[in-house]
Amino acid sequence: MAEVNKVPVAITAKSASVGPAMPDLRPPTAPESFHVMAKPTGPICNLDCEYCFFLSKEALYPGDRFRMADELLVTYLRQLFEAQESLPEITVTWQGGEPTLMGIAFFRRAVELTEHLRRTNQRVNHTIQTNGTLLTDEWCELLADKNFLVGISIDGPPHLHDHYRVDKRGNPSSDKVLRGLRLLKRHNVDFNILCTVNAANQDHPLEVYRYFRDDLGASFLQFIAIVERDNETGFQEGNRVTERSVDPDAWGRFLISVFDEWLRHDVGKVFISHFDAALASWLGVTPAMCIFGETCGNAVALEHNGDLYSCDHFVEPRYLLGNIVETHMIELMASSQQRAFGIAKRDDLPQYCLDCDVRFACHGECPKNRFGVTPDGDRGLNYLCSGLKAFFDHIDGPMRIMADLLRQGRFADEITETFAAPGRNDPCPCGSGKKAKFCHQR
Repeated sequence: MAEVNKVPVAITAKSASVGPAMPDLRPPTAPESFHVMAKPTGPICNLDCEYCFFLSKEALYPGDRFRMADELLVTYLRQLFEAQESLPEITVTWQGGEPTLMGIAFFRRAVELTEHLRRTNQRVNHTIQTNGTLLTDEWCELLADKNFLVGISIDGPPHLHDHYRVDKRGNPSSDKVLRGLRLLKRHNVDFNILCTVNAANQDHPLEVYRYFRDDLGASFLQFIAIVERDNETGFQEGNRVTERSVDPDAWGRFLISVFDEWLRHDVGKVFISHFDAALASWLGVTPAMCIFGETCGNAVALEHNGDLYSCDHFVEPRYLLGNIVETHMIELMASSQQRAFGIAKRDDLPQYCLDCDVRFACHGECPKNRFGVTPDGDRGLNYLCSGLKAFFDHIDGPMRIMADLLRQGRFADEITETFAAPGRNDPCPCGSGKKAKFCHQR
């Protein structure tokens, strides 16, 4: 066991008997590193966003208080660090629900524990995803002092954000969210914006992007497609989704419009997770976004009571791996159930996907969205397929250019001048043979 800093007696005395010990021999099927999305309040949130898939998870634990106990906090962090003791850095991620409902004292204890558990010279990255409405100066002082990366959920300008992101009384949330963002900026807290793309904002890509870039001063963005399965219909009635869900073709157009704006103005200045992941794929590197990996299974969700699930999008009884109070986290990660879950992402692709020329960048995206039917009648096509294929086809030329620049030891942002210079009637620099106005200057 690697040397760690000494944990306070009060902490060890309280938690020594909670949770199993790290196995003497690391299971051979255990991943070297993995990501845990811890949910200290479970699905409990102070907002009532209409498209939130996680609010319904309250039904899994009827009558529960939905608060992570101090003993479990210690058990979780101890196992997380034990399982990844050889790594130079470990990321501790908090999500919900709304994790700030736990109160600031909980997170002070969590940070203190990580300082005692980490090895000397081992870096700890703290991240938290929040709706931002409960942030205060006190919160932001802690977040700044401990170098938290804060993800804040905003769906665009207020008239778009407030369409679905409302409080328990149905009132708009944008004013409180923007107040929280101002506090983060005032205290120089690193933040990124997580924007869901849904039926309300799907047709406003440039308005949304420019609002984040120009009005909010955001440099790091993540877009997530809202795909709500209509559970009442079942598979036999096809790929029906709720009216809030993004349209597949609109999703493609959204990404394409933002990409073209970014390509001409913001490469190297604004970082967008979908574009970063795509560039990694064109370079032949595994992308950071699990949805575009060939396999998955190394990103799990930890509930408030210690239950560990295969994925944040699969917090359902059949994907429960076990509880970390009973079985060490590393054994659950190494279990045949979890390894099979991850490999199925690759092995369950229909032939239509296996033959696709952008499979190397898409890999069927997230399994949770694979409820469509291929033109050949096979099950398992991703609901977003048409939009994703349009997007990947559109960015092929620029991605090849950026990948070549990086292989030459140059910078990807050199591409901006190339695509900003041509006139609209000139050939597009991507090599498509189309006029720029019909290609990447639309």
